[in-house]
Amino acid sequence: MSSTPALSRGDLARALCVVLIWGLNFVAMKLGLQDLSPMLLGALRFAAASLPLLLFVPRPPLPWRYFAAYGLAQGVGQFGLLFLGLQLGMTAGMASVVMQTQAFFTLLLAGPLLGERARRDQWLGLAVALAGLLVIATAHGNGPGQMTLIGFILTLSAAFMWAASNVVVRFAVRTTPGYDPFGFIVWSSVVPVLPFLLLAVAMDGSAQVLRQLGGLDLRALLAVLFLAWFATLLAYTLWTRLLQRHPAGRVVPFSLLVPVVGLAAAALAFGERPSPAQWLGTAAVLAGLVINQGMAGRLRDWWKRRRPAAV
Repeated sequence: MSSTPALSRGDLARALCVVLIWGLNFVAMKLGLQDLSPMLLGALRFAAASLPLLLFVPRPPLPWRYFAAYGLAQGVGQFGLLFLGLQLGMTAGMASVVMQTQAFFTLLLAGPLLGERARRDQWLGLAVALAGLLVIATAHGNGPGQMTLIGFILTLSAAFMWAASNVVVRFAVRTTPGYDPFGFIVWSSVVPVLPFLLLAVAMDGSAQVLRQLGGLDLRALLAVLFLAWFATLLAYTLWTRLLQRHPAGRVVPFSLLVPVVGLAAAALAFGERPSPAQWLGTAAVLAGLVINQGMAGRLRDWWKRRRPAAV
């Protein structure tokens, strides 16, 4: 049985930085959607993350299929569905929790597609986390801190597309190990811009798209820039670098910490108050992370090593 490499302190710091940015990410999305439609917000996000940098950032030596696959899965798939779910009743705090099913989907895809075998404790941890997410799913409604069923389904679908993009990254690593992740994010961010614009025109109409662009205020602009520069360029560059260095099953469970930041940020920004069932489900998700990362086993080993010295 092969063992997965431990994260260095630097990689742990990168993972926690990503957690913080992505936890705040959901508040920024909600703020952006107060002025922009989901598809137009997606187009502006990825345009700001790619077009100003194309002349200065070299394209990594990867086949174009990886840029296209990642841009469509992570851009149009993940964020198109997530933005639509947020518009149709998904709360920011619960979105930060439900999106973490991507860890479960990634392990399901990584086995048959990548041959990355998960440990028993990883499966157990994700099963516990999945049980928590199912508890959260049953607590949908229309009040503050709750979510609609369609919002949950769309967000769950977005999580699957996130998992698909994780697998694309692992395939790209096998093709060209050590490629520049920042360049990869910049160039793959070009791919969703045109599909998002076409979807915006098809769903909202060209006149409405032009009105939204003409009425862009400071709040919407700051939301777009945060989503583009921090949540896309910085966070996904760090995330991709982690996936370059470690198997997917070692990296993706860290995203289960995102709800801690997401729930707190949503409570402060919008006054969202999750129900008791949603808190219970969130606690199960975090417990699943502890199990998945093998923390319980490491604590047990540490205690066994310490006991003879204490006697």
